[in-house]
Amino acid sequence: MLMDWLSLQRRYPVAPGMTARAARLLALQRVLDGTQYDILPYPFATERNPSGEYIPLSRRRPSVRTNLCRTVVDEAVSLLFGDTHWPLAVGARAATAEALNRFAVEAGLPALMMQAAIRGSVGSAALLVECFDNRLRIGLLDTAHLVPRWDNAGALVEVTERFVVTGEELAAHGYDIASPERETRFWWQRRWTRNGLLAFVPVPVGGEEAEVEDPSRSISHCFGFVPIVWIRNLGVSGSDDPEGECSFEKAIDTVIEADYLLSQAGRGLKYGSDPTLVLRTPDGVEGLARQGGAASALTLPPEGDAKLLEINGAAAGAVLAHYRELRQLVLEQLHGNRMHGDRLSAPQSGRAMELMCQPLIWMAGRMRSAYGEGGILPLYRMICQLSTIVPGGVTIGETMFSDLDPAGLSLHWPSWFTADEQELLPLARGLDVAISNGLLSRETASRLYASAAGIPDPASEWKKIVAAEAAERSSGEENGHGGGYRCATCTSC
Repeated sequence: MLMDWLSLQRRYPVAPGMTARAARLLALQRVLDGTQYDILPYPFATERNPSGEYIPLSRRRPSVRTNLCRTVVDEAVSLLFGDTHWPLAVGARAATAEALNRFAVEAGLPALMMQAAIRGSVGSAALLVECFDNRLRIGLLDTAHLVPRWDNAGALVEVTERFVVTGEELAAHGYDIASPERETRFWWQRRWTRNGLLAFVPVPVGGEEAEVEDPSRSISHCFGFVPIVWIRNLGVSGSDDPEGECSFEKAIDTVIEADYLLSQAGRGLKYGSDPTLVLRTPDGVEGLARQGGAASALTLPPEGDAKLLEINGAAAGAVLAHYRELRQLVLEQLHGNRMHGDRLSAPQSGRAMELMCQPLIWMAGRMRSAYGEGGILPLYRMICQLSTIVPGGVTIGETMFSDLDPAGLSLHWPSWFTADEQELLPLARGLDVAISNGLLSRETASRLYASAAGIPDPASEWKKIVAAEAAERSSGEENGHGGGYRCATCTSC
């Protein structure tokens, strides 16, 4: 008898005092990591325990793990932030946008946000902003161990981190833990507030959970806000619920069914390669049976008989067909990419790729809202705010900024897929017509074309165009031809 996701979750250990929310997020994290079956005690090929009792399938680890949930999440995150898909900051003040884009590169923000989107697919992600010697560092926190609290305006009031550690781990971090308590489990806790970071004395699990502050490990920063950006996966900012929608929870039951189905199919194919031999010997002892493979040579009496127990080959084909249907169902539920690369006979245009990956683009589009407008922009605004609070400002590269203005700050997202040559030429002609008729500015047209061509920084391309035109005008004025117009008789203009 197989099991579903609810029955599998009940097998996971839960520490005394752990909330139901934390237990659920940790269980979903197991699915994301592909370790959801590790709690089961027996491998799939083991049919009998040492006492000879039959082991049901629900207690065996499947030998095949498709991990389709992680596959779809990785594909969506790659389309969100991978390769040339990182958004650029634009705003009313060009200096602010340039500083933030430079910070994203130097801090490795694209790689960090990819990790945040993967880990946050269980429901939420949290970015911690720290300042050391006027330099900012962005870290990623595990939201399963965090308890946030917001005010009526939707701003974070405090975030408490709490999880279980051993006495050995505490001793390694400088805590005074006696040798008999090295194996004891403790609750470790700290809390970020608008004015500082409060650390608490660890308490044993199951004991009295009184909060006693540890002044030696507490820090006061007086920012006036909690330096954490809370991101709800596929959710709406400003809600009281700390979690958004999980990207893959609705398909976990189907994935479990597919894993066990393929494991059974593999088991059947192995049996078909070496079928079980059944002997019929009238003079044999009743109740005894002889087992062996087809390679065993036997000598039977004239009354005896031998047969092979084997699986029909059509059964294996039926199993694989059933698995393909399950796989399509999972990808449909998770808006995954259902196209196979080996079915493409020729290179496809960017528009054709968008049509083929439309469900995945819909999902990545929702993630743009959650991790862009709900993650990157609040982080940028927090950096601008810190530049005016931290004495001396914040250092980005070799430059100190003390007055970054977030006015009009927004994100410019590139195209989903780079256009090919056959698409770029009509696009250029269309943009030229739009500029001539006053429908678009040259700057907007330049950015649209640069995005379609796959240029990672369209804003810098426009700056190069402006700089080249300025240099051309300057050269024309030096040769006596002002106004930036070319002269038909002068080769230097």
